[in-house]
Amino acid sequence: MTDAVKVAGVLGGMGPDATVDFMAKVIALTPADKDQDHIHMLVDHNPKVPNRQDAILDGGEDPGPAIAAMARRLEAAGADFLVIPCNTAYVFRSNICDAVTIPLISIIDETIAAIGQQNAGVSSVGVLATDGCLKADVYQNALRANGIRPVLPTQRELRELMNIVTRIKAGDRSTAVSAAMCELANALVTQGAEAIIAGCTEIPLVLEQTQVGVPLVSSTDVLAQKTVRLARGEFPLPNQE
Repeated sequence: MTDAVKVAGVLGGMGPDATVDFMAKVIALTPADKDQDHIHMLVDHNPKVPNRQDAILDGGEDPGPAIAAMARRLEAAGADFLVIPCNTAYVFRSNICDAVTIPLISIIDETIAAIGQQNAGVSSVGVLATDGCLKADVYQNALRANGIRPVLPTQRELRELMNIVTRIKAGDRSTAVSAAMCELANALVTQGAEAIIAGCTEIPLVLEQTQVGVPLVSSTDVLAQKTVRLARGEFPLPNQE
């Protein structure tokens, strides 16, 4: 290790199952023989944050202040860095960065970096993400900046994706939901995607690599791996954005 161990602050509850899935993956990815080997996570699990999609698409209540308040609480409690296991919430990153002095790790940038590390030479990548996330262009801009063409769902497919995500948030992880998500992923492959980003943290709850004909890059998995490595002090924390 190159640095002292760090405390991870998790802005959670967006949505609740995705946060628990993220934490479980952090635990599974941590090399540990006993309790004390695991990393210290401080979690503000706040499902009361206003709807991110409504804010981006329809001018609904701004979730930025609530998310910024979560970040301040985590910093005050001792977090050394912050992560958000929600891709759409990352659109409001400026609210967080203006509120705290500790760094926020970008789930978007880390996912794009993972594509380059794991799938060298890929030129077209499909993005399964919420309508708000896609409206904000965070994945599209990051992919293009790396010379990669984004492949996106059609409007019909995006409506179906949002319907599926809503069902997952309501606790439905049925075979039918999984099959429907698989169909959307493989529709992007048909459009030329050489890899797929699971750019909504509900997606890995129902979609697995075995269901997709190209590499599936889970933003949840990528962020969990980065969280473990930073918290264990494997390399220094980045500067705050």
